[in-house]
Amino acid sequence: MNLLLTLQEWIKRSGVRSMAGPILIVMILAMMVLPLPPFLLDILFTFNIAIAIMVLLVSMNTTKALDFAVFPTVLLITTLLRLSLNVASTRIVLLQGHTGPDAAGKVIESFGHFLVGGNYAVGLVVFSILVVINFVVITKGAGRIAEVGARFTLDAMPGKQMAIDADLNAGLIGEDVARKRRAEIAQEADFYGSMDGASKFVRGDAVAGIIILMINIVGGLIVGVLQHNLDIAVAAKYYTLLTIGDGLVAQIPALVISTAAGLVVSRVSSDENIGQQLSGQLFKQPQVIMLTAAIIGMMGMIPGMPHFAFLLLAGALAAFAYNLSKKSAMAAAQEKSAAAVVVPATTEASEASWEDVAQVDMLGLEVGYRLITLVDKEQDGDLLRRIKGIRKKFTQDIGFLPPSVHIRDNLDLRPNGYRITLKGVDIGSGEVYPNQLLAINPGSVTGTLAGTPTRDPAFGLPAVWIETSLRDQAQAMGYTVVDPGTVVATHLSHLINTRAAELLGRQEVQLLLDHLGKIAPKLVEDLVPKTLPLGTVQKVLQNLLDEGMHIRDMRTIVETLAENAPRNLDAHQLTSLVRVALGPAIVQQFYPSAQELQVIGMDKELEYVLIQAMQSSQNGIGIEPGLADTVLRETRAAAEAQERMGLPTVMLVPTQLRDLLARFLKRTVPNIRVISHDEVPDFKTIRVTAMVGGRA
Repeated sequence: MNLLLTLQEWIKRSGVRSMAGPILIVMILAMMVLPLPPFLLDILFTFNIAIAIMVLLVSMNTTKALDFAVFPTVLLITTLLRLSLNVASTRIVLLQGHTGPDAAGKVIESFGHFLVGGNYAVGLVVFSILVVINFVVITKGAGRIAEVGARFTLDAMPGKQMAIDADLNAGLIGEDVARKRRAEIAQEADFYGSMDGASKFVRGDAVAGIIILMINIVGGLIVGVLQHNLDIAVAAKYYTLLTIGDGLVAQIPALVISTAAGLVVSRVSSDENIGQQLSGQLFKQPQVIMLTAAIIGMMGMIPGMPHFAFLLLAGALAAFAYNLSKKSAMAAAQEKSAAAVVVPATTEASEASWEDVAQVDMLGLEVGYRLITLVDKEQDGDLLRRIKGIRKKFTQDIGFLPPSVHIRDNLDLRPNGYRITLKGVDIGSGEVYPNQLLAINPGSVTGTLAGTPTRDPAFGLPAVWIETSLRDQAQAMGYTVVDPGTVVATHLSHLINTRAAELLGRQEVQLLLDHLGKIAPKLVEDLVPKTLPLGTVQKVLQNLLDEGMHIRDMRTIVETLAENAPRNLDAHQLTSLVRVALGPAIVQQFYPSAQELQVIGMDKELEYVLIQAMQSSQNGIGIEPGLADTVLRETRAAAEAQERMGLPTVMLVPTQLRDLLARFLKRTVPNIRVISHDEVPDFKTIRVTAMVGGRA
């Protein structure tokens, strides 16, 4: 045992395992050239059969195709091994066949005598049948399935990639998991494409087996009669039996390997292997088994039929169906008893107190009774885990920890309905169906699906609720397919990102400052409360969040406030100064890696008119209605032109106009972002691609 462990450790350290493949290929090719003794040929034929059985068992115990991703390579190697053995055995048969049926080893002799009874006519028929089964039925079917599977997998790749991106953006998965899932999708497409090509090896092997059989028989007769002076009948007996044994000992493992290939490409991926799927799906319904027993029993009572065999099988099926129905009834009774609810005894009502005052939840999720399974861990509901992922991603992206989401059921909602609340106020609602999938149309689908038309609750895209069996078809058509939990989680994620400013209360601001104070205590002490009240800091942060900015760089924000607060206490002006300090981060948010910023510009005359209007207004924010309508109309047109070009809808304006236009356009053109010239870093270049009030 110690010697074996030492050998295994040496193999692991020396890298011999990485050389196993090349060594095996070289040995297989050497078998075609070097003569092999009959004993070694027996060992290799036995090894070939063992490998075929091993491949079949592995293919039956995989839960998905990628669990056996090396199968196309195994298919090539085993095919090459069989052909090499055919060449080696042909050499021995032609050289030593005149000595008797055991000239090529005991394995070939056994297959030639035991399996076909020593009758070469029967052997030819059996060999032909095996070749037809392998070549026409199994290999051709497996190759067709692999071809169709490869095509549908490639067609479904864009939809699967978008589903991964949706989960990543919703915070349901991390970047590492997303990268792994994308790699699995690519590997799946490569696997089916490889299987489509590898199946041609087995078909070629079957054709080669027929040709080798004919060559061996004809060549053996010529060698036996002309060179060894054997009688034609004796030569035919010796060489034909040896050839048939050689063909059978190669075709049976080939048939096993082809069956394994068919099992791998024809199965549907699940968490169960083939044996578990068969027992769980084929023998699950006692009514079907009982009906089958009745039909077999009636056939057994027909005169002339083998009554014993039919009635015996009918009785066995009926007994199996009875036991299965009995177990199903017991399981249903146990489930019903476990679901029973004990109603507690009523107690005398107590006096009202301050403990009865319920605080309004900052963030809430209310679900109908049919959606309780989504939030119940005991019923495999994973929405709670998804919500934790959303809060973590929000914290990493925005810069503060959002409040916890309080989940409760609400019988006033529709059974499949849900509602998202902020401070007790409904900010979003929708309906999902636990046993279905939502196929979202991103705008480039190639067909229509049978289902219930609806709209994606998060972004309003057209969508269809479909049955789970249509997932692959929907993804192949270009739909983004998500489960009900992902629909709710994406909607919640979208809402808390758009309402981030409302989620930032004074308590959260204080916690942010406390967190910053751990690394820069003096900076925080000089700002709050010596220079600025906490409420002003909160307002500045809310202004940044309100325009889609993150507040992760709290150090820069606090330093800017501490520097400018002694001269200015207005929250809006302080926000403008903070934005200038955060200019590189703002630009990077809209243009992640671009050196040239393609922006929407504003005509110089319109800029002058707006500045004059702002200066003449009493409160500094008034715009004449006609002018406001013109700005609004042309800004919308410029934003649409920018979107058609696939560019960010970012408007570049003078610093004194940025705050005015940002607040004015916030509700009327919500998809546009306004930045000032001072916020653009010096190392960036600007190109105006659309114009408000003029032409670019």
